Amino acid sequence: MKRNPLYVIGRILLIPIFKLLFFYQVKGKHNVPKNGAFIICSNHLSNFDPVLLGVTQKRQIFYMAKEELFRNKFFAGLIRMLGAFPVTRGAGDGKAINEAENIVKDGKLLGIFIEGTRSKTGEFLRPKSGAAIVAQQMNVPVIPVCITPKNKKVKVFQKVTISWGKPLAPQELGLEKGSGEEYRNASRRIMSEIKQLRENDLK
Repeated sequence: MKRNPLYVIGRILLIPIFKLLFFYQVKGKHNVPKNGAFIICSNHLSNFDPVLLGVTQKRQIFYMAKEELFRNKFFAGLIRMLGAFPVTRGAGDGKAINEAENIVKDGKLLGIFIEGTRSKTGEFLRPKSGAAIVAQQMNVPVIPVCITPKNKKVKVFQKVTISWGKPLAPQELGLEKGSGEEYRNASRRIMSEIKQLRENDLK
């Protein structure tokens, strides 16, 4: 899958900067296949998260990110370069949903922060069902990812670990009929996998 040339250049420029700022360590990045559509499902701790995931994975990730992040022109340009697109939370944003579906149809990586918003404490929040819904409707596997900072919050000049888990097929997540109960259970399973990645990184 070809990447946007601007993305390739931006990623090359950002890798040394973010390596210096966050001393980041990457685990399990080989769990992301070189081809095919997948949903990248991560916890969310800071506005730096889309960039941290982008610089630690060669394949371009197209993120569903809250509309508020696009109000600052500089930051909006940065995250758009890395594949982000805006979604209006709580408004049934049909345009964003259609864009997400097109990303999956094109065999690309769709990034969704499963908690729906940033955790201000560093603790995990209750998972939302968006990733499970897309996984079931588009029949695409989910790859759990955990961002684990040294002291619960992502801060400059502090170590952060980004761990990539193994893909979970919709069938493994119990997604068959697409009921609300299935979506909730699948979301909890994905979050459980993310928590396990953190536990392993904190050992």
